[in-house]
Amino acid sequence: MQLYESCILVAIEVKMIKAILRFFEKQTFGVCTWLGDKLHMKSAQIRLFFIYASFLTLGSPLIVYLHMAFVLKIKEYIQSSRTRVWDL
Repeated sequence: MQLYESCILVAIEVKMIKAILRFFEKQTFGVCTWLGDKLHMKSAQIRLFFIYASFLTLGSPLIVYLHMAFVLKIKEYIQSSRTRVWDL
């Protein structure tokens, strides 16, 4: 009976971890996806590069990542708020 309960707990933990990963993937800035589209690379490879580079250089790529995220959000804001001639 105890083995059955531990299997259920493991399954619940796995579901929680997957839910957390899905949440972070939806809420991220999209920097790696945008950069992957521009460089014709998989976004997972770019994410790994940022992670490894952050560990090796004590977090300086994190500053670059946040700067790129800020620029992308400003770009989206400007494009969404700008009215075009045919939209009037």
